[in-house]
Amino acid sequence: MIVHIMAGGPKQYIPDLEKFPKDVCWIGVDRGVMYLMEKSIPIYAAFGDFDSISQVELHKMEEKTGIIKRFKPEKDETDMELALLWAIKEGATVIRLFGATGGRLDHTIANLQLLLRSAIDNQNIEVEIIDKQNSVAVVQAGAYTIDRMSEYKYISFFPYSTKIVGLTLEGFKYPLVRRNLPASSTLCISNELIRETGTFSFDEGILMVIRSCD
Repeated sequence: MIVHIMAGGPKQYIPDLEKFPKDVCWIGVDRGVMYLMEKSIPIYAAFGDFDSISQVELHKMEEKTGIIKRFKPEKDETDMELALLWAIKEGATVIRLFGATGGRLDHTIANLQLLLRSAIDNQNIEVEIIDKQNSVAVVQAGAYTIDRMSEYKYISFFPYSTKIVGLTLEGFKYPLVRRNLPASSTLCISNELIRETGTFSFDEGILMVIRSCD
């Protein structure tokens, strides 16, 4: 099952949703519910305290949404985390997060932390943050194939653990062979594929992979 979660980040960072598959389960998080309603996208479930939504908007949401999970503002998890955990419990195999960047930096970092948690706890589930210029994922040690995409020219790799051991990049403009990277490394920023398909692999650590365009 593919699940798309729309959070309430600034609209200017949300990509064109028309280019994504239609046969997915959409979840709205707080103000993100209104974004989906504005696009006439069917909403399977809504999560949040909805403190940023007026009573009129809340009534419209209740009419258009199948499942509503309402929480108090004072809680241990963010609304996005609750929605993500619910999607995983429901059997999602691919989860894409939208409206998760821009605006408050602490919110963006919190959502990036959710990628790390998902990579550690649910290695068989693909979780990705997508905005207008970027696609972000976090992966554990292993070997991966990556395809060239016209909308994302640049590919960057950042250590998301204390170190990365044995990073190898093949098919890239700047290749690497079994390079160790400390947590502070910026060595692998703004790389590019020179073939239609490339590979990256590493032996230890957790890696953040960011695909970007100008």
